[in-house]
Amino acid sequence: MILTVLTAAAAVLWGGILLAPWRPWSTREQLDPEPGPSDPVDLSEVTALIPARDEAPVIGRTVVALRAQGPGLRIVVVDDQSSDATAAVARAAGGPTCDIVAGAPLPDGWVGKLWALEQGRRRVRTRLTLLVDADIELRPGLVAALVARSRRDGRELVSLMAVLEQHTTWERLLVPAFVYFFKLLYPFRIANSPSRLVAAAAGGCVLIETAWLDRIGGFGAVRSALIDDCALARRVKDVGGRTWIGLTHAAVSHRRMESLGAIWRMVARSAFAQLRFSTLLLLACVGLLMVAFWVPPAALALGSPRTRLVALAVLAAMVLSYLPVLRFYRLNALWALALPLTGTVYLLMTISSAMREWRGAGAVWKGRAYGRGAGRRIVAASGSEG
Repeated sequence: MILTVLTAAAAVLWGGILLAPWRPWSTREQLDPEPGPSDPVDLSEVTALIPARDEAPVIGRTVVALRAQGPGLRIVVVDDQSSDATAAVARAAGGPTCDIVAGAPLPDGWVGKLWALEQGRRRVRTRLTLLVDADIELRPGLVAALVARSRRDGRELVSLMAVLEQHTTWERLLVPAFVYFFKLLYPFRIANSPSRLVAAAAGGCVLIETAWLDRIGGFGAVRSALIDDCALARRVKDVGGRTWIGLTHAAVSHRRMESLGAIWRMVARSAFAQLRFSTLLLLACVGLLMVAFWVPPAALALGSPRTRLVALAVLAAMVLSYLPVLRFYRLNALWALALPLTGTVYLLMTISSAMREWRGAGAVWKGRAYGRGAGRRIVAASGSEG
């Protein structure tokens, strides 16, 4: 009886996801440059702002790719007290068009990335500011496409989710699901509408009007946010701006996530913050994920004939909802069959995020620890986390 009721609950859940009018599983929100050669676009109204801490292995490729976007683009790299050759590599790659800012020590109450961005913001004199993570390579024409989308749709903030490389089994199992779950939490269609119910952005590649960045109070307005991209979009919407978020194949992250541990650290860093550090929300999330991913396989194996039929339909809905993301990332559709396992791993990562916070460890990134309980501090950790 209990299994039958839980299977019915799972059917309502997955049926709702599949049939919701905002289509959270859809990948229709996309932006890529036009294929083939095109005339250079003057980008003198754009300044690219890159926060960088111990990014020597990847920063050079990022800067070179930005220089290839078009004439006039200014580049500001904020070297956030790196212990490696980040500044030297960026300077060599950027030449005279690249301004290297030596970052000041991190003040209390700030997340490191946001403090670096705030220091770089003071060097921006252009109409548009492009926020790019140090590991993100932009394909030619993408900045021009972002500017065109911003103008055409009248958006004060436009952002794109970068593609993470997917070479290992763990990457193929977990990386597309990261985007899938993000879209379930922040449906792009609602986030891109005037509604203030959902605000979302992807921090690796964000184009924002500089005047609106100033209007919200700069990055100080979100200085302590672990999920800084969505917090920034929320601030823009709160003061009347419009935002747009989409997927792209033309922004590629070169931060390697080859092992389960690397992906685990990336997700666990902000998972509990996503739940507002609420134990009640954590329990609700755990229960929801258990119903979503554990009940259908259990019902298929142990339920009555009628319950098994319902479970089979639920699993079919689950697989169908995941296929668009797999198709977007050009992965075999059979990976959808592993979604119950994938959901279980994400469930465990969320629990581990909460446990770190309860222990006072907080989230660790680039040798710094953050969190409601941990506060901001330097830890004896490598600068290569995540």
